Amino acid sequence: MKKLLFTLLCFTFFLTASAHNEPKVGDVLTVNTPSAEGFNHIDFPKANILIKRGVVTQYKSINNNDVVVSNVTTDNNGSTTVILKKKDGTKFFGFLNKVKANYTNAISAGELKITK
Repeated sequence: MKKLLFTLLCFTFFLTASAHNEPKVGDVLTVNTPSAEGFNHIDFPKANILIKRGVVTQYKSINNNDVVVSNVTTDNNGSTTVILKKKDGTKFFGFLNKVKANYTNAISAGELKITK
């Protein structure tokens, strides 16, 4: 009986742990600037577009910003794409209201961090 109870307890723990990997609308994430030149899994504009608009090309202005998931879509191949908006309501680089990101790849690469 103890083994059955312990097994059920472990099973429910693993189910709740795996359920947190799926994003939901309203989840709050933090954008971290990668050590590489740019973002690979978040669709921020390239440096030449930012230069044309008169914005500094470094991504320091979005480092450690809180963003909110506004839409979640799952493709046929299993990849999860999210639409992100800034939590404070301002625009990214002064002209983007929302950006698209590959959720699983951005989390694993460290570009996005789950805020609790």
